[in-house]
Amino acid sequence: MAGEETPSTFKDLQKLQRKLSLLIQSVQSNSKVVALMKSPVGQYLDRHPSAALTLLVFVVLSAVPVGLFLLLVVLTSLTALVGFLLLEGLVISVGGLSLLCVLCGLGFVSLAMSGTIIMSYMVVSRLLSYWFSPRPLTQDSSGGCQLATKSTDSEGRSR
Repeated sequence: MAGEETPSTFKDLQKLQRKLSLLIQSVQSNSKVVALMKSPVGQYLDRHPSAALTLLVFVVLSAVPVGLFLLLVVLTSLTALVGFLLLEGLVISVGGLSLLCVLCGLGFVSLAMSGTIIMSYMVVSRLLSYWFSPRPLTQDSSGGCQLATKSTDSEGRSR
């Protein structure tokens, strides 16, 4: 049984080796990788494979904490934005209701003031028309002209 699985396993390993070599060639022929390997950092990492391995392990292991931190930043920003919008909506609502109350109060005050002014105008105009109404001229016994005066009774009514 072990002999039957060995040729199949060997063929599978050869296929895997070919796929890996194709992957490595495609990565090495990538223009960005070529530019990195020509840079001083790439040449240093090519001469020091242990430093390259350490850097690779560090980058892979730090991806999770950095990703979690960025997720925290995004969620905090969204929460602050939603909180700001809710707070801003609350402030605008309270301000709008306050403005509505002030405007309603001003409406009632303006109605009361205009009513008072109208009533004052009516009273003053009636009094002025009563006091300064034209009276017919009458002749008294001395021959002079006098203005007729309205006689009033004891209750203040004119006769």
